[in-house]
Amino acid sequence: MSANLTSCLIMVSFSTLDILIIIGFFLLVLLIGLIPKRKDDAEGFLLSGRNVGLTLFVLTNVATWYGGILGVGEFTYRYGLLSWFTQGFPYYIFAILFGIFFAKKIRGASLFTIPDKIEEVYGKFAGTLSAVVVFVLVLPAPYLLMLTVLISLIFNLNFYISILIAFLISSVYLFKGGYKADLFTDAFEFFVMFIGFVLMIFILTGNFGGEAFLESNLPKEHLTFTGGASPAYVAVWFLIALWTFTDPGFHQRCYAAKTGNIAKYGILISVFFWLLFDFLTTSTGLYARALLPKLPNPVYAFPMLAEKVLGKGLKGIFYAAMFATVLSTLNSYFFLSGTTFGNDFVYRFVKKKNEERISLYTRIGLGVSALVSVVFVIYVRSIINMWYLVGSIFIPGMILLIVGAYYPKFKINGKIASVELTVGVLFSFAYFLIKPSLPEGGFLKEIEPMIVGLSAAAAVHFYGVFKMRIGR
Repeated sequence: MSANLTSCLIMVSFSTLDILIIIGFFLLVLLIGLIPKRKDDAEGFLLSGRNVGLTLFVLTNVATWYGGILGVGEFTYRYGLLSWFTQGFPYYIFAILFGIFFAKKIRGASLFTIPDKIEEVYGKFAGTLSAVVVFVLVLPAPYLLMLTVLISLIFNLNFYISILIAFLISSVYLFKGGYKADLFTDAFEFFVMFIGFVLMIFILTGNFGGEAFLESNLPKEHLTFTGGASPAYVAVWFLIALWTFTDPGFHQRCYAAKTGNIAKYGILISVFFWLLFDFLTTSTGLYARALLPKLPNPVYAFPMLAEKVLGKGLKGIFYAAMFATVLSTLNSYFFLSGTTFGNDFVYRFVKKKNEERISLYTRIGLGVSALVSVVFVIYVRSIINMWYLVGSIFIPGMILLIVGAYYPKFKINGKIASVELTVGVLFSFAYFLIKPSLPEGGFLKEIEPMIVGLSAAAAVHFYGVFKMRIGR
């Protein structure tokens, strides 16, 4: 998002029915999350006993993909179909590749986390470095901020009270039920997401018409896939979508699947539902641009559209759908960050190894993640700054290491792997610092920090591959 989410006040009104629907949604999430019995063994708490079936796999995998729902609204409002072409289409491609080439291998490894695999292949030091990277990547701060602002907006609450409520709604059940609680709540939120946006599209098309209405009320660029953007800009987003291969959530769900085929086909089936939900959200964003052409802050495109076209009750359902998209990602990231802290930091360094204590370390990790995320929310009140900084800096060094971890032809030795992780972060961060001072309009100004880091990491990686082959 280009705007600070907390910097712009908007005028919204809610009926008692709307408020009751939203509160009812929150209570149902808490109730469903508290259903699973407490499990303290590592596999039971972290991965639901590695017994997740196809339906539950798909429901949670789809739901956790859409935490930045307000960002989708803003991007589509500003750039039209370019939003789908850069934020949807490339991710389908890489998710399909992930499903075909990685899902079964990951399930077959029967580990807990990405750093477990990095340590197994590249050694303890590389595994520890990767744990730092993964912990930062899965910090739920952006989604905690988004949920906090929505709660503050609807209930007119103090920002800090809203943070506390957001934390409790998204994590209290994780302390008890672990990953199974995450699965159950995500499955419920999947249905709420789709119901809310299907209702919105039904009302919009019924009241204003379909394609013809959009064509006559939108700038022409909004209905082209590139939106007038340069090929270089589009290419950058396709490269950023490589994040799919390093997504800790994908790996977690594959580890938890009952079989390798469930992991594989669960990913592939998810792509269909992502395509469907993207159609709903992109269409909603286009209608927002057509009906509200002069919004001062497009980050609120969806809320303001709801204010314009939805009546009592329906507005509450739509807000519940937006909450569901944020919450499904937030609680999953909370659990991932807690798992990373418990399994990849604490358990890695305790002298007496006892897997029964990993669940305890993970619960402690949930608390640590909450504290760190709250600090981010208080001092970095911009979702786009969090996403841009974290994604650009910490993803590049991981991608090729994961490929090499599962495909021996691309494997490198542990020392070079550690260098690659370090170089990927440092080069991205250095360019992030340098980029603002570069001349406007120049070629270098158009290059993203992630591309610099990825190029540097790739150079190190393929040097390592060459050295391994020469060594043989």
